[in-house]
Amino acid sequence: MAVQKRIDCHPQPGASQEACEARGCTWCSTDVPNAPWCFFPEDSPYGYARSGDAEQTDRGWRVTLNKRQALTLFGNDISPIVLEVEFQTRDRLRFRLYDPNKQRFEVPLKISGPGVTAEEANYEVEFSEDSTHFRIKRKSTGTVLWDSPLVDLFFSNQFLQITTTVPSTSVYGFGEHEHPTFKHNMDFVTYGMFSRDQAPTSFANLYGVHPFYMCVEPDSNAHGVLLLNSNAQDVTLSPNPSLTFRTIGGILDFYLFLGPTPENVVQQYTEAIGRPHMPAYWSLGFQLSRWGYGSLDVLKETVDRMKHYDIPYDVQHYDIDYMERRLDFTYDKVNFAGLPEFIKEMKKNGKHNVVILDPFITKDEEPGTYRPYDLGQEMGVWINNSDGVTPAVGQAWPPGDSVFPDYTNPTTVEWWTQLCLEFKDVLDYDGIWIDMNEPSNFMRGQYPGCADNEINNPPYTPSISDRSLAQKTLCPDSKTYLGDHYDTHSLFGWSQTEPTFNAVQQATGKRPFVLSRSTFVGSGKHSAHWLGDNFSQWKDLRRSVIGILEFNLFGIPYIGADICGFNYNTTYELCLRWMQLGSFYPFSRNHNAEGNSEQDPAVFGDVFAKVSRATLRIRYSLLPYLYTLFYESHVHGGTVVRSLMHEFTSDQETHGIDTAFLWGPAFMIAPVLEEATRSVIVYFPEAQWFDYYTGLKVPSAWKKNYATVSAPLNKIPLYIRGGYILPQQEPATTTTESRLNPFGLIIALDEQGQASGSLFWDDGDSIDTIENENYFLAKYTFSKGSLRTEIVKNGYRGADTLKYNKITILGLKLRPQAVSLNGRSIRGDALSFDMNGKLVLRISASLTQELNIKFY
Repeated sequence: MAVQKRIDCHPQPGASQEACEARGCTWCSTDVPNAPWCFFPEDSPYGYARSGDAEQTDRGWRVTLNKRQALTLFGNDISPIVLEVEFQTRDRLRFRLYDPNKQRFEVPLKISGPGVTAEEANYEVEFSEDSTHFRIKRKSTGTVLWDSPLVDLFFSNQFLQITTTVPSTSVYGFGEHEHPTFKHNMDFVTYGMFSRDQAPTSFANLYGVHPFYMCVEPDSNAHGVLLLNSNAQDVTLSPNPSLTFRTIGGILDFYLFLGPTPENVVQQYTEAIGRPHMPAYWSLGFQLSRWGYGSLDVLKETVDRMKHYDIPYDVQHYDIDYMERRLDFTYDKVNFAGLPEFIKEMKKNGKHNVVILDPFITKDEEPGTYRPYDLGQEMGVWINNSDGVTPAVGQAWPPGDSVFPDYTNPTTVEWWTQLCLEFKDVLDYDGIWIDMNEPSNFMRGQYPGCADNEINNPPYTPSISDRSLAQKTLCPDSKTYLGDHYDTHSLFGWSQTEPTFNAVQQATGKRPFVLSRSTFVGSGKHSAHWLGDNFSQWKDLRRSVIGILEFNLFGIPYIGADICGFNYNTTYELCLRWMQLGSFYPFSRNHNAEGNSEQDPAVFGDVFAKVSRATLRIRYSLLPYLYTLFYESHVHGGTVVRSLMHEFTSDQETHGIDTAFLWGPAFMIAPVLEEATRSVIVYFPEAQWFDYYTGLKVPSAWKKNYATVSAPLNKIPLYIRGGYILPQQEPATTTTESRLNPFGLIIALDEQGQASGSLFWDDGDSIDTIENENYFLAKYTFSKGSLRTEIVKNGYRGADTLKYNKITILGLKLRPQAVSLNGRSIRGDALSFDMNGKLVLRISASLTQELNIKFY
């Protein structure tokens, strides 16, 4: 057997020739890195065989599979099992393998579709002629998207495995990890998935679980696949190319999304799991945080110096040091005396406030003195020990011992909501940041330790940190409302997010802001995410780009990393480059840890502050464009941040690029990611590109080529793609102020002299403005020397007071001789034109007025 086709027969550590051959597998050493020495032979005795013909169902068919032989890897094999295929939509297929005789745990995320016939579907499902392979093909091209040999299928009580070939090595996704590249290395690399309190480290399983990938096929079509399973699991990417999924519980529940473009794949994926929420406009402003202010006085000093340098800044976060002894729903009345009044003052100044809450609750306060515990005990809201009665007790930030709320329990949701509402009367917050919700526990399991049984110590533990299901969390045999923690562990953060979202909405009466560290499939419907406790290192700066690209694939577009790094002390240059990059994260927040030096953009002095201010003002000027992208993501389900591959899929060179990224289809950010560098090598796909700063069209020799561009310490390279119109607005130090300012349009022409774009606008924070049609939507087109605006929806009264004051056109070949606005001539001194082909037209026109501007 060729090495690249090997499938590991001994995936746990400690493989030996003796152990391998005892399993009926082949042992053969190789110098190929990471390749298994113990692997299934071509005539493997394992797996399943089809039994009889397929039975037709309302939306597809099902077939019974029986185990081929009695040989077992980990015991307790299940036979028969059922393979059920469901044609949910024309572009979405579900297929699952389950035990027909016993209900097993399934993720409580219901994904359904109207159902289509096999003829209507854009895919076809079949067995090979000898019934040994299960295959899914794209009808239009015949490309095989999924091909699973039944001999490589395992389904036991605590070990489920399935392998499929994939049509190319352009595979993206799987999380949450700190991947070294966006396009995966397929050389026998294994990633574990099991939510864990773990600072980003190569190959480690991190805070969330996203068993979703996208593959770009050789003809540039794309498809996506989700394994909806919450148990500890891993996936091996092999050079065949193939993927091997292993999980230790539940069922094998797969969804395939046909695309055919990468954006279609994400749209279809979020149609299934839930569209991303629409963030409040203020939450797109720059945000500041620090664990370690230590006192309100120090925080005030930070706010004052930000004001001194006039740096845009919308949101202040409050980490656990604001609390009294790190107790949820309290604040420190000594070190943070006057905090309620300070928050109200911040709000008067147009800023917003986000407080952190952890999931664990101390049990060691005097009875009657700590309401969160007393009420929770009364209502019975905790995760329990294996007896299902006594609360699981561990250790966390609060003093003493802690218990852990079970957010899968409706009673816990009531308890949490009540406390969040009550706390709003104490601190007038605008949003809640939920941290440590993997759930984290500062022990290996709870007191008095985890029992020695197969739930706590399964026969196979996936490739996760410490090869332990209990390290830094609770024992797997703990009981939740939905079942064993063994099954529900990675759902903890997901189950906390929606109740928090609803509580914030109820408390504020506004669009909720929820920031969650732990996420799962569908979390983007209710929360933002950040990439966790990263490090002040150049490596982390670079890999943050990969993280934001991946979470856009996962349906969580409101994503960012801690700017300048959370752990360690940053440096001047690293932090400045990170401020430049972070100014273009969808979620833009500077945050770091207790004990490290301050790193807000005002602490480094005049030059640093000036550069940060200038870059953030670019962000703020383009917030109307970013907000419109979020509207489109919320309504249609696509991405906000995209890789070059996402937009230029047919260009193979883009498939491996992860050092630059796009806002939507039109705005490219090419950050400096290496120390002591004053230039960047940028790849320009086939399009007309313009330098954001000068309006200069990039040389034609750069198209479909790499170019070295200047990037002095005070500049991040930015480019606009021809063919698009970007709405902009004059920036200010808060979005409260900037939202009142005049609008402009940047029109970047393509080679045919055309461009288009749109603007979505509402009041920025009311609930369900789209559903209630309380919004403004304009479409822009430029063609044949004319700009036209079409008012698609004029349901937001606040738009009536806003104006356009500037139209910028990039790519004009000649200066116009005359300009008219809705038939009226515009004076020549309102227009400027430079040798770069950049035209600036000053106008005064209502945002809600349809415009027809002609250039003669």
